[in-house]
Amino acid sequence: MSGRRQRGFTLIEVLIAMGITAVIGAMALGAFSRSAAARQAVEEQDERIGGARAALGRMARDLSSAFLSEHFDRQRFRDRPTVFKGRDGGDRDTLLFATMAHTRAIRDARESDQSVVEYSVDSDPDVPGEQALFRREKLRIDDEPDRGGVKSLLLHNVVGFDVEYWDWPKQEWVRDWSTAPGDRTLLPPRVKMKLTLKMPDGKNRSFETQARIAIIRPMDF
Repeated sequence: MSGRRQRGFTLIEVLIAMGITAVIGAMALGAFSRSAAARQAVEEQDERIGGARAALGRMARDLSSAFLSEHFDRQRFRDRPTVFKGRDGGDRDTLLFATMAHTRAIRDARESDQSVVEYSVDSDPDVPGEQALFRREKLRIDDEPDRGGVKSLLLHNVVGFDVEYWDWPKQEWVRDWSTAPGDRTLLPPRVKMKLTLKMPDGKNRSFETQARIAIIRPMDF
């Protein structure tokens, strides 16, 4: 039998080991928390970028099928019910127009491909103090395009919505466009839309696209 006695850990050594373990654990937890926060920030950023691109794509599809028509019941309507109104509101523009881009959500529904669509910025009902982009669609084209229809929230975190219209005779972009009686008689051949969003890091980022309108002259049918 060996004369050497086995020596155990002293209380101080145990406390030191526990302290080192706690520090390592805290460092690992901090690194994990930072990694999770960074991943969440990236996901939120990707979500907002995807949302902006989807919203611009939706607007471009609607605008590409915008139209005016001289074929309407003149005994019922005093003025042409199909309209195109783009109003400059600083960084809160509005855009109202008739389009043939409506898609029936229900098979055999009594709906045509024609509707009135409006894009605008308003207070976000889900986030107090924030702005959101809305899309309003009215399936029936009548003499009150500014009223009725279904208004849907399209995009959160919007701080700017700017629209410009290509004036072909002047060869320049303009901030307003109206086909109301006494105004323009044609649609703009191109429309430029810009959305500015507040990103998760607090900075603003802009996204821009253009749409080409296929038929700029009023149709007779």
